[in-house]
Amino acid sequence: MPTLTLRQLVIAAAVCIITVWVPVRPAEAEDRLTRIVALGDSLTAGYGLPALAAFPVQLEHALRAKGYSVTVANAGVTGDTAAMGLARLNRSIPDNTDAVILELGANDMLRGYQPTLTRRSLVAILQNLQARRVDVLLCGVRTQPDRGDEYRNAFAAMFADLASEYNLLFYPAFDEAFVDDARLKLSDDLHPTAGGIEAVVTRILPKVEVLIDHARRKDH
Repeated sequence: MPTLTLRQLVIAAAVCIITVWVPVRPAEAEDRLTRIVALGDSLTAGYGLPALAAFPVQLEHALRAKGYSVTVANAGVTGDTAAMGLARLNRSIPDNTDAVILELGANDMLRGYQPTLTRRSLVAILQNLQARRVDVLLCGVRTQPDRGDEYRNAFAAMFADLASEYNLLFYPAFDEAFVDDARLKLSDDLHPTAGGIEAVVTRILPKVEVLIDHARRKDH
């Protein structure tokens, strides 16, 4: 066996120390699964579309393509108002949920409800989720044919005020990506095609990434 020089012995000792004392990196918080629920109406549910084209599915696919460990559950129910979403809230949002994308209000607008009524139900939903320490991305909507700018603006202000009051991540209009483009809407002129949902996902994705970051930074 060859005799090691003093310099070689020092280097060998240093390597041993580094090998022994540098700990194995634990799994980082950002590597763990983040569970998101999309709570909404037909815009979330995927009305008129194949199941794989619905918003939650497309969103999860886009997030996983970017390297996120995430699930996005579809808790959209066609025809639901904000009050109906509130009534099923605890059934729709499991206890292990990290974050919610809240998209309700389009049917309230279509039925001509006053924004104060919709707000009351949304407040109850937000307070429930806050108490459960679930992060929220609040989505407004523009859908309101034939009711005029004043009505639309009142709803827009209601959504924005809620986001400010509850310090929420906010996406002002879920349907903004397709509502003015007939090529991205079904023949009913209300609901998006698969391409319309893809456009929504592209636009909302940065907000959802922030939502995930918030959920992962929080101690559960």
